[in-house]
Amino acid sequence: MSKGPGLFSDFGKKAKDLLNKDYSSDQKITISSSSFSGVALTSNVANKGGLSSGDVGARYKYKNAEVDVKLETESNIVTTLSVTDFLPSTKAIASIKLPGYNSGKLEVQYLHQHASFTGALGLDKSPAVDFSAAIGTPSIAFGAEATYITASGEFAKYNTGVSLTKPDSSASVILADKGDSIRFSYLRNLNQLYGGAVVGEMSRRFSTNENTLTVGCSYVVDPQTLLKAKLNNHGNLGALVQHELMPKSFLTISGAFDTKALQNTPKFGLALSLKP
Repeated sequence: MSKGPGLFSDFGKKAKDLLNKDYSSDQKITISSSSFSGVALTSNVANKGGLSSGDVGARYKYKNAEVDVKLETESNIVTTLSVTDFLPSTKAIASIKLPGYNSGKLEVQYLHQHASFTGALGLDKSPAVDFSAAIGTPSIAFGAEATYITASGEFAKYNTGVSLTKPDSSASVILADKGDSIRFSYLRNLNQLYGGAVVGEMSRRFSTNENTLTVGCSYVVDPQTLLKAKLNNHGNLGALVQHELMPKSFLTISGAFDTKALQNTPKFGLALSLKP
């Protein structure tokens, strides 16, 4: 396990990734390559709901600095500059999206052995201020996050939670939506699944008395093939298979079904990631 409690945004991340990562109903192709000069190039083409989009990006890393430039089909240019350890245990991230000059953002992350802190400020006339903090150890941590809108002088959100981590399991409890919802997740790695895991997530929204229970698992068929599945109490079933065609190149096929409305057409997604 890593040193320190980590960031608040990482609370419950492993469970969230198992239930959501790589599931899609879109079609996407990603091609990545690296040059001798250290520039990494990435091209994405996606079809979402019948609409096509794409982007071309370049990333260059020099010592403790990294520059990422992405050109989107909507004629937007997204530039991100990150500098690590410009101060001890500190990382700064600056981003801007052109031609939207008011979309810039400056973020600072500080990670200590027993605490972490992040602060982000939008670069416009009435910026939103995001901040989060966590204290504890790699095994147990407490944290909170909030967004403050300077124009209205109100908090747009504030969440708090606790995270428990062991070598073979992790759990988290998050009180979110200004106290209107609570989410509990638990993940356990199982040797019986050959490196896979099982996860359960339960959430409740107090204002509507709505409860959602989701269970999922991942199963490593062989070193190149991974299976994942999830099901919630509303009858939504998802499944995917991911196969490594060659080193660092993956084909992912996913599907989503409503078991309470089988007359509806299932949704399928396809993602191909190539890194020659």
